[in-house]
Amino acid sequence: MLPYSKQYFEELIQTGSIREVRPSFVWYEERENFSTEQIGILPKQHINQGFELLQGKSVFSGEILGGCIDALYDIFSNDRYADTASQCSTYELFPPLAEWKGKILLLETSQERPDPQRYREMLLALKRFGIFEVISGLLIGKPMNERYASEYKKLLPEVIENPHLPILWNVNVGHALPRCIIPFGIPAVVDAREQVIRFKNVQGDKEKRGLGV
Repeated sequence: MLPYSKQYFEELIQTGSIREVRPSFVWYEERENFSTEQIGILPKQHINQGFELLQGKSVFSGEILGGCIDALYDIFSNDRYADTASQCSTYELFPPLAEWKGKILLLETSQERPDPQRYREMLLALKRFGIFEVISGLLIGKPMNERYASEYKKLLPEVIENPHLPILWNVNVGHALPRCIIPFGIPAVVDAREQVIRFKNVQGDKEKRGLGV
């Protein structure tokens, strides 16, 4: 386990919660060789630039929800099956808009590394749903190997068209390495200047809580 990820894993196992998340000092390229000879050998690493505020207030708060934008897009799209969107709407597989009010939306991209046009389509689907008008902020996970990073950073404010919505870029969560653990459904405060996401220690119904990694 990579040291950054191990830190959060051990904290969760030992304390039952995550107190705060800070950026990793490094990021790693996707491993291409998965043979046994690679055991114990770290992938190629680079200096990580930390959290970057693309727009909005540097401090914002709310419960974090979200996940892989590729998977979320499938809920709104019929690309795979003709009735996907209607079925997902009927059974409310994506929370109703009212439930997103005041939440922080976490988005990260998959190992397929969608090109900028595909990324635009995914953002537009969420925009049409109205989510960018009700959430309190947006967290964006680092894309694998930083593929299309500059294009994504440009597209986010351009497509969302809500300059007051805080967008925090380069969170070490999702498919890129290393990964932290981000609690879902827990009150959080994001501080871009201090480079930290802090969580309130809530003891309650575990069924209403989750984890993003």
